[in-house]
Amino acid sequence: MERVILVGAYLKRDDAEAGAASLEELRRLAQTAGGSVAHALTQRLDRFSPRSLIGEGKVVEVAAAARAHRTKTVIFDEELSPAQQIHLEEHLAAKVIDRTRLILDIFAQRARTKEGELQVELAQLSYMLPRLTGSWRSYSQQVGGIGTRGPGERQLEYERRHIQRRISHLRKDIARVTGDRAQQRRRRQSIPVPSVAILGYTNAGKSSLLNRLMKACGERPAAHNARRAVYADDRLFATLDPTTRRVLLPNGGWAVFTDTVGFISRLPTTLIAAFRSTLEEVARADCLLHLEDASAPDRLRQRDIVRGVIEELGAHALPLVRAANKIDLLSVGERRQALADDPEAAPVSALTGEGIPELLTRIESTLNERWLLRELSLDGSQTRHLNGIYGCAQVLSQSAEGARISLRLRVTPENWKRLLHKLRPEKRPAAR
Repeated sequence: MERVILVGAYLKRDDAEAGAASLEELRRLAQTAGGSVAHALTQRLDRFSPRSLIGEGKVVEVAAAARAHRTKTVIFDEELSPAQQIHLEEHLAAKVIDRTRLILDIFAQRARTKEGELQVELAQLSYMLPRLTGSWRSYSQQVGGIGTRGPGERQLEYERRHIQRRISHLRKDIARVTGDRAQQRRRRQSIPVPSVAILGYTNAGKSSLLNRLMKACGERPAAHNARRAVYADDRLFATLDPTTRRVLLPNGGWAVFTDTVGFISRLPTTLIAAFRSTLEEVARADCLLHLEDASAPDRLRQRDIVRGVIEELGAHALPLVRAANKIDLLSVGERRQALADDPEAAPVSALTGEGIPELLTRIESTLNERWLLRELSLDGSQTRHLNGIYGCAQVLSQSAEGARISLRLRVTPENWKRLLHKLRPEKRPAAR
């Protein structure tokens, strides 16, 4: 593992606990990228130095720490300007990486699908474009270690016009992939089924929860159904690509649940822009499931960050269910206190399955505000409308008694009105 030194620079007017949480998060990011943290330093300033971010005295201290711990990589918990990075590399005699570049590096490791690879490469090149002067050679894939994974095997010429040409090409490719995704979305929307988007801070347990939900509703266990199992790991950004699975609801029928990319504080704007087409799946859901880590010491800060991204995506008006995951890590007293402090969050454990039935009931109740539960009783002359009913509503049950057919439906208000209008010219069915 590559040995690294972490440097946290924070303003004195900011909350000290938030700074400590951010540095701990940087430590986990470095470990996720394959680094071993040898030492960490912090400095609180009245204002950031435009030349080196931190004070010149602290630069000398960091250089001495790098020599003492024999490390060649220094990671800063702030985004550095090109000028700051050049100055720091000259005076530290080490590879200098900022928080944004570290996250981009992790995304480059995690991207699995063609769409994910395109989005990550676009974000990387957008970040690299203003940083061509001085230290561009450190972006070559011929150099190993954290922060040096380039955008691909293309060996791009590191000149502005070449990168701009590649960015333009990537945007066209992503637009084509986005068109394919929109076509898939339209196909899904043509099938009458509720949709739920699982979102939350990175490593909150979203993928583990989706696997647990499939088990809870009668799907085959993930060990015997590897194709349907969602990859889950106790690491930051373990999964990047959205995954959709069908989950049965307690009172019949089913909904599609989508596991989205995790959020993090100060998620690079280049990544948000590149992944916007993927994140927009959230805004098209019928319900949002905000999964929180009940064991996280900075749970409230993480909640605010997720809420901010939801608002940025224009999804703040959608119905939302909150769940507190990992309650198995809490003591009895901590659980009691967590429930008292936040009674609105459903306590669950994706690991043990505790609280999953209650969570599904709460989600179904929320979906029923949009997807109404209705019943129809059709006589023999109206049975010719069955195909149309199945095409615009989710039929939970069907039974026949003589020539009469009874249906139990989950249907949107708009489609319910259309159904009644279609059946109105004939003998109107009993509806309740």
